[in-house]
Amino acid sequence: MNRPIIEARNVSKRYQLGVIGATRLVDDVNRLWHRLTSRKTLKTEKLKLGNSADISASPSSPLPAPNSEFWALRDVSFEVQPGEIVGIIGRNGAGKSTLLKILSRITEPTGGEIIMRGRVASLLEVGTGFHGDLTGRENIFLNGAILGMNKAEIRGKLDEIIAFAEIEKFVDTPVKRYSSGMYMRLAFAVAAHMEPEILIVDEVLAVGDAEFQKKCLGKMQDVSRGGRTVLFVSHNMAAVSRLCRKAFLLDRGSIVAHGTADSVVDEYHHSGMGNEAAYFPDPAKKPPGNDTITLISVSVVGTDGSKGPNFGSGTGIDVEIVYQIHKPVRGLRIGFHLLGPDGTIIFNAADTDLDEGESSARIRQPGVFVSCCHIPSGFLNHGQFSITVGSDTAMILNFYCENVVTFFVVPGGGTPARGDSRPGVICPNLKWEISQR
Repeated sequence: MNRPIIEARNVSKRYQLGVIGATRLVDDVNRLWHRLTSRKTLKTEKLKLGNSADISASPSSPLPAPNSEFWALRDVSFEVQPGEIVGIIGRNGAGKSTLLKILSRITEPTGGEIIMRGRVASLLEVGTGFHGDLTGRENIFLNGAILGMNKAEIRGKLDEIIAFAEIEKFVDTPVKRYSSGMYMRLAFAVAAHMEPEILIVDEVLAVGDAEFQKKCLGKMQDVSRGGRTVLFVSHNMAAVSRLCRKAFLLDRGSIVAHGTADSVVDEYHHSGMGNEAAYFPDPAKKPPGNDTITLISVSVVGTDGSKGPNFGSGTGIDVEIVYQIHKPVRGLRIGFHLLGPDGTIIFNAADTDLDEGESSARIRQPGVFVSCCHIPSGFLNHGQFSITVGSDTAMILNFYCENVVTFFVVPGGGTPARGDSRPGVICPNLKWEISQR
């Protein structure tokens, strides 16, 4: 029987809130002494193919006051077999990104042990590992070297990587001039084509357009068929169900469910974790967007003042997107997809629809704005819905955030309210006329 390619044993990660670093030399010395004397089981990591890399640690600083610490992970244990595509899902703040950073050797665990048997390539944030002053071609060689490949191996993959990333015209341009979409395409192409034994992908694929996302999902399936392992984090439950055979559900730093992808996704929906009628970006991370616009929040509210996540079918619903414009911009568009429970797009709406697109030619000035779309009562059938929000400027993507808000339409509310059950995802009040002949 093959050994697991990834083993996690009681992995925990603690952060001390409000502490960025020591401010005095004595604090630095004390922390260093504690790390040297308490870390007795830490082993030197081995990156050569076929060797296992053990990561283990004990707390790196004296125990802080109980009210000043935050446990991002608590006693997480799991195994992943070679060739598996495993989904990791959970609400915002559940610990998904922290786990991936530990697996990617970006940060060390406070406690526990991780064994990785093989070379790891990770794609956690757009442009991670890229040098802005180097060209796309030079960054391909740089990332390949970081993964332990020699020039001959990288050169053999070069044309394939460039073609997949669709950056042929810009491959010799410094990547600091790339759009976020170009950054992401090149980063994914490098990570997927350098033949790592373990590929770790966070939800950075949300930056790309729908066609490229489909292309990336197909590539991850090809990677798995070649015997390599993929860890995939996404809020797109349809993509997780379609791509993964197995999944883990994280909540408050612990694994609360594991099994087949379909069963874990069902548990996620029925547990109420996906029922968040408002989304606010993590303040510890860079907000979605760029130097033109950043996203502040997305919320779904009832016209009767209800906050959800359950809305009566007789109640109108407002989708409110709050954002900040940082400089004058022409051609800006804010919009969203409304999706059904299986990830199917029911419709797409944009704030340029209000005047048949004339606002797209208007210059928008800096400031904080709210784009609000009204969905009339009686339009949506009973069931679960989610919102994917995005923005572009003259067809250049500013941000694209998948499944950020989930809500339910239930019987009740004002007039007209549906009390019966009907098929379909929409159930509009269409005009009827009855006449006798």
